[in-house]
Amino acid sequence: MTPPQFVFASAESFMNVNIPPVDHYSHILEGGKALPRITVAVIHPVDAHALEATADAEATGLIAPILIGPKERIQKIAQDARIDISGWPLIDVEHSHAAAEAGVAMAARGQVDALMKGSLHSDELLTAVVAKTSGLRTERRVSHAYILDIPMYHKPLIITDAAVNIAPNLDEKADICRNAISLWHSLFGNDRLPKVALLSAVETVMSALPSTIDAAALCKMADRGQITGAILDGPLAFDNIISLEAAADKALVSPVAGDADIIVVPNIEAGNALAKELIYLGHAQAAGIGLGARVPIILTSRADSLRTRRLSCVVAQYLVDARQKGRLK
Repeated sequence: MTPPQFVFASAESFMNVNIPPVDHYSHILEGGKALPRITVAVIHPVDAHALEATADAEATGLIAPILIGPKERIQKIAQDARIDISGWPLIDVEHSHAAAEAGVAMAARGQVDALMKGSLHSDELLTAVVAKTSGLRTERRVSHAYILDIPMYHKPLIITDAAVNIAPNLDEKADICRNAISLWHSLFGNDRLPKVALLSAVETVMSALPSTIDAAALCKMADRGQITGAILDGPLAFDNIISLEAAADKALVSPVAGDADIIVVPNIEAGNALAKELIYLGHAQAAGIGLGARVPIILTSRADSLRTRRLSCVVAQYLVDARQKGRLK
């Protein structure tokens, strides 16, 4: 018998797959043009990427930036990158910790509408936000959400929490759900309820798999009105969340399967891996936003494109507008 022949595709061939052109961000970006410019404290922008993103958002009418960081260093970077920052306020502080504290204090006083991460770690900025004396804490836990444009998925997809909460308990997951639901309504309105999928490895509740128990409890909390404004279902494995065919193969009856708007992950490892896989293998674009504080927190990465960074600013615009109009729960 002739042994079977296996052909292994190269990495380059995967990167050159013809993916149908899709832009799930376009209507969000277009809608943002009607929203007022927001004042944003840009925290410790001490590299060209951060200043380029700030300049792009300012030039497109999204933000009025206030730079916070070491003045001479920022000015030198701007000069080398040929970015004109002469018209922007610049608050001189010595280091990133001081920049985070200064930005948080301005937000607490209502001097800025949002915070934007510059060239510091997200946890450094968020530590200042969640401090008991910050003035930015609310009754909800702070969480992170990715708003993804995935070429092979039929609509925008929110994944949460992939960056802030390491191993959230049931109460914390409930807040993560609430934050993501509020974000979805801020972006897409109240004409329908978003579908929230609670990710696990299986579709049945198992005592050996705590994420399935949490998923079932969250669904019951939604039934009892403790989580509102969405349709929740879970536990669901990822294939059933994104594929109606996969759900049908398992005879799974679910209002969320194959059509999720939001995926709530069980922990940060699962969320971060899922988001990065979709970005680097699925060609997704991912805007990042911090939720649950009194102001939105624009959390970008050095690897983000200018367009993705721009979308993060637009998302902050939507959230600020919703809060000002009393539509943000």
